[in-house]
Amino acid sequence: MVRRHFQSELDSLRQALLAMGGIVEEQIRATIVALSERDPRLAQNIIERDQQVNHYEVDIDEQCIRLLALQHPQAQDLRFITTAMKIVTDIERIGDQAVFIARRVNELNDEPRVDLHIDVAPMAEHAQQMLKDSLDAFVGRDVQLARRVRTADAVVDGLREQIIRVLLTFMMQDPQTIPAATALVLISRSLERVADHAANIAEMVVYMVEGRMIRHRPDP
Repeated sequence: MVRRHFQSELDSLRQALLAMGGIVEEQIRATIVALSERDPRLAQNIIERDQQVNHYEVDIDEQCIRLLALQHPQAQDLRFITTAMKIVTDIERIGDQAVFIARRVNELNDEPRVDLHIDVAPMAEHAQQMLKDSLDAFVGRDVQLARRVRTADAVVDGLREQIIRVLLTFMMQDPQTIPAATALVLISRSLERVADHAANIAEMVVYMVEGRMIRHRPDP
């Protein structure tokens, strides 16, 4: 009976993490729509919804601490709970990046529209897919998918470097593009951080399943 109740608590924790992750996934998706359409209402909605993400973080942290204190979990259950405590931070920080991007969208809306012939959507889509895959790997305990997420981080890094090179060229050729180009540089940096946090989640999935910490280490 006690074990059944404990499993129910673990399932509740898993569902809370997925709900939080789902909100943040949608936030990242919405930032790109807000950027491409220069939609101030959508940008503001992203900013306001961050409170919901923050509430999830606090609730999940409290749930993890309660389980550790009262249930004294062992082996896989312990790794699951400690993994949850780590990845909830990464999910919350991805939400922070969505807010940061939304605020840059509002700044762009205050500037004259300048056609820079640059599209950050592919980078955003890669970062968003990494987040989705890292959460899927967590749910399915899929270490192969987790490792693919980790590898995909290099793709996002490469896209950011390309974007920055193009934007710097625009800024040198035409100073009037500097405000808009600077905002896009900051947005690309923010998307890179989204990908980094998704890679962190993937690395914790490997730890949860295999008991090996691969962060900052080559993965054989």
